[in-house]
Amino acid sequence: MVNKTLCIVLLIISTIAILACLVVNLEAWIVYSVAIIGIPLWVLSFGLLTMAKPRAEDKEERVKEPFTGY
Repeated sequence: MVNKTLCIVLLIISTIAILACLVVNLEAWIVYSVAIIGIPLWVLSFGLLTMAKPRAEDKEERVKEPFTGY
């Protein structure tokens, strides 16, 4: 539960930062730092949120073998 809420918060913060860099004319170092930190953070948090949801046919299999190495 904590990981999911943390991922949601990080996704929202990084989305706001990316949109702010696109809309507002900020200093170059701010845009570079958002590009270096914000975009990978967005991808990571979005990936963790989508990986956390098992498909209906995979629920039983995840109980038997929770880590399959993907």
